[in-house]
Amino acid sequence: MAILPILVAPHPVLKKKCTPVEAVDGHIRRVLDDMLETMYDAPGIGLAAPQIGLPKRMLVVDCAGRGESPQPMKIINPEIIAASDDLASYEEGCLSFPEQYADVKRPARVTVKYLDETGTEQMLDADGLLATCIQHEIDHLDGVVFVDHISSLKRGMIMRKLQKLMRGKPRPDVAAE
Repeated sequence: MAILPILVAPHPVLKKKCTPVEAVDGHIRRVLDDMLETMYDAPGIGLAAPQIGLPKRMLVVDCAGRGESPQPMKIINPEIIAASDDLASYEEGCLSFPEQYADVKRPARVTVKYLDETGTEQMLDADGLLATCIQHEIDHLDGVVFVDHISSLKRGMIMRKLQKLMRGKPRPDVAAE
């Protein structure tokens, strides 16, 4: 396994709609393992393939709390098939927006259809932090980032802070597919 560079906004790959994974094979499983290792190292609770420069519809999450055993999930070609009408607000951050946070409202519960790392179709009913995390990562697959859900004034403030923070720091190149 390897720790991969994470792209930082406003990298253009982060705004690109991803293509579906055609076949779940050894290469895809290795990339998912690398994504998990990268996410844990960052540290974070979710990471989508475009954040490592790979415009494919796959992501990893682990919302286990401190002191709990890890609960990694590898999710391929996810599709939200149901979402609650009631909303939940969480302070979201993103590994592609280091040290930047904002409150985002999303459906409190979602049902997601996806393929697991064996290529088997799965269904997941998620609520709470897991529902928020999965929606955040699926947004990445559609070229949407969390700051797209907040006011343009707040978004501008975050982008200026991020530019200042990243000044003089090396920018990762796009990972090869």
